[in-house]
Amino acid sequence: MPVVSDKYRRTREYLLVYCELISAARYKGITTYQAIAKIMGLPLKGSHMGKEVGKMLGEIAENECNLGRPMLSAVVVGVDGSPGPGFFSLAKALGKLQGVSKDEKRRFWQEEKEAVYTAWQKEFKA
Repeated sequence: MPVVSDKYRRTREYLLVYCELISAARYKGITTYQAIAKIMGLPLKGSHMGKEVGKMLGEIAENECNLGRPMLSAVVVGVDGSPGPGFFSLAKALGKLQGVSKDEKRRFWQEEKEAVYTAWQKEFKA
C-alpha cells in the first residue's frame, strides 16, 4: 500500500525531477529544493512550494524503495545544506529510520545518500 499520495507519477514534471536526482546521484552531488521547484514551475519559496516539492520527492523516494533502491531524495537539500523534515518523516513511514535524535537522523541521511551514490554508480558504470 502506498505511503505517499499519487499526484505526480506519470507526469512530465515527475520525469524531469527524476532525471535531476539521477544526475546528482551519478556525479555524487546534490540538488536543492529550489532547483526542484523551478523544474516543477513552482515559486522558489513558500509553503506551497515546500508542500508540492515534498509530494514529488516522496513519490520518487517511495518508488525507488519499492524497486529495492535507497531513497533518491537523499540528494536534495535546503538552504541549510541538509534535507527537510519531510525526508525523515517519509523514511520513518517507509520503515527505514528508527532513530529520532538529531545525530541519528544526520547519520541516516549520510548513509542513505552514500547508498544512493553507490546504487546509481553501479547501474551506470561504463
